[in-house]
Amino acid sequence: MTRSYFVAGTDTEVGKTYVTAALLASAANAKLKTAAVKPVASGCENTAEGLRNADALLLQEAMTLELPYQQVNPFALEPAIAPHIAAMEAGKQLNLQRMAGVCRGVMSAGADLVLIEGAGGWRTPLDFVGGRPRTFLSQLPQELNTPVILVVGMQLGCINHALLTAEAIRRDGLPLAGWVANFVREGMARADENLATLKALLPAPLLGTLPFDEQADYRRAAHLLDLNPLTNSP
Repeated sequence: MTRSYFVAGTDTEVGKTYVTAALLASAANAKLKTAAVKPVASGCENTAEGLRNADALLLQEAMTLELPYQQVNPFALEPAIAPHIAAMEAGKQLNLQRMAGVCRGVMSAGADLVLIEGAGGWRTPLDFVGGRPRTFLSQLPQELNTPVILVVGMQLGCINHALLTAEAIRRDGLPLAGWVANFVREGMARADENLATLKALLPAPLLGTLPFDEQADYRRAAHLLDLNPLTNSP
């Protein structure tokens, strides 16, 4: 049975791709077939094959299924800015239903574990109509009815960001399947106390604590993660 999860972050630059790749590698170590989708990515590079995003390429490397790049990252945008602004500048529309269709295709491709990585934080806008936001990326896991894995960037302010994100996920009607504590820099003050507070307050199992790794080696991080709450879920 395929298990699918949406990977969200408490903010941008908290290591969502690093953690997603580590989860994929951990599942592969357990002999599970894996696949991943990065539905929208800004900060892409122009190549001979078209726009390519480093995060999406890393997920493509970490998963076991072989999928074409366009299925891993259907919406690729060049400027490294908020996706809805990058899309407006490029004259593109970030279509939620198309994203959901691509994700469903990957979810039905035969993997044991499928991870769908978000962009930015939970409430990332996808488009504006009449100067007002119309859709948000958080509507994608709602459309797919996928539980959420939260990547908490362990830094000053993480408790507030994590709790508010968990509250928003719950209000949107989705279960928080687990969370990962990722230390994004060295020397966090009162790291143990912050981690203990999050353990006490977040209503989901801690899947792993990743120390700061300047090289961001997801294969090394894979050994620090516990997939049992994900793979043994009903």
